[in-house]
Amino acid sequence: MPYLDVNGTRIHYTDSDPDSDKPVIVFSHGLLFSTQMFDGQVERLRDRYRCIAYDHRGQGKSGVPDSGYDMDTLTEDAAALIRALDLAPVHFAGLSMGGFVALRLAIRYPELLRSIAVLDSSAEPEPQENVPKYKKLNLMLKLFGPGMVMGAVMPILFCQTFLNDPARAAEKALWRKRLKPLSRKGWNRAVVGVIEREGVVDELDKIHTPTLILVGEQDTATVPAKSERMQKAIAGAKLVYIPDAGHSSAIEQPEAVTDALAAFFERVDA
Repeated sequence: MPYLDVNGTRIHYTDSDPDSDKPVIVFSHGLLFSTQMFDGQVERLRDRYRCIAYDHRGQGKSGVPDSGYDMDTLTEDAAALIRALDLAPVHFAGLSMGGFVALRLAIRYPELLRSIAVLDSSAEPEPQENVPKYKKLNLMLKLFGPGMVMGAVMPILFCQTFLNDPARAAEKALWRKRLKPLSRKGWNRAVVGVIEREGVVDELDKIHTPTLILVGEQDTATVPAKSERMQKAIAGAKLVYIPDAGHSSAIEQPEAVTDALAAFFERVDA
């Protein structure tokens, strides 16, 4: 399992083909997840692309520093990883928290990018009406552990179509098992970074990197209207809706998401 020390933090990542000269995709996961979120995409795309996925600080197998969970620092982590591995320019695909990073990379470091794919994410700050609920869940997680909050968290991360499908019961059980933090402190700090983030709506007109926006039609955490507003604000951005998916479309509908990513990356590379 490879690691890099970037910005004073040990970052865990996976690399499908370290010695390849194929175009590179960097995958950046959503809050509470890890590199495993994009297993379905890596499996299908690794023949054509060098696929790298990494864990944000405090999550997955990465280190748990005392600070640096704001979106600006997470963006610096991503930029440092791309530079340290000499990957630029890359396709950067980020879901939710990873999408926050993708947008900021395109605004601040376009030279590192071939394209960005922003999945189930937003350029806006967290709606104030959501903050008390998320802070309460975060406090319960801190005090009692993930078992006490998983019943409330699963419907935020996954749509009812996925949760109520008997044929996918084993998948649901697998993700409940995987959604257990290696570090409770890391999770707590990451949640605070998300709910206290500043928006970048006023900077979207600076993005000239080819942009794909994907959103699950049943996403209640970042509703499709937020993706529609992003698409209107980013010149040339393409918007794709993913049916029967919520906030974790890469997991809920991996084939549809991978098809959309592959078609987009191929157009950019051509």
